[in-house]
Amino acid sequence: MRTFGLSEFLFIVQAAQWTLALSAIAFVGGALLGLVVALSRTSENAAARNASRVFIQVFQGTPLLLQLFLIFFGAPVLGFDINPWVAAGVALVLNSAAFLAEIWRGCIEAVPRGQWEAAQALNLKYVARMRFVVLPQAFKIALPPTVGYVVQIIKGTSLAAIIGFTEITRAGQIINNATFQPLHVFTTVAALYFVICWPLSLLAAGMERKRARALAR
Repeated sequence: MRTFGLSEFLFIVQAAQWTLALSAIAFVGGALLGLVVALSRTSENAAARNASRVFIQVFQGTPLLLQLFLIFFGAPVLGFDINPWVAAGVALVLNSAAFLAEIWRGCIEAVPRGQWEAAQALNLKYVARMRFVVLPQAFKIALPPTVGYVVQIIKGTSLAAIIGFTEITRAGQIINNATFQPLHVFTTVAALYFVICWPLSLLAAGMERKRARALAR
């Protein structure tokens, strides 16, 4: 057993790079898949709408921890060799996609109906209507809640510690098992999450206020 010191602190800090890397994978992958799902939810094809609705309900309606377990422990049963990196990445991408899809669906539907009708009056097909009229406006609406959701992704990466992925929380567990000083260790872990997430929360709030002022003019 050893005491909590500089080397232990630096070990936890260095683990932040893996938290950020996993968060980036979850956001980029979730954004790409989420956009497809959001467009499917607002499409004119009933089958696409129903399939996307089921996807969202499944991944929003089950805990992220359970999704991690099913992917990490279920893949070997199906014959796939999977490590914590892949399992955590896949689970977070799928989970993020479901939530981002619903955020973006709401933003797409928040575009005034007059804009949709004007695009239809110009005889624009669905793809052109979304590309040139709806999505550029929805993008501005979506920025604040999307930045806010990134905070949830970062905090959600802490659950990957359960399957052995060494990010901030897992690093804290390792150091705590060696030092038996949970107050020092997990205060450091909490402080690191705060340092990472607080600027993003401020950015999201600032963007929301800016949009509110623009709408009030």
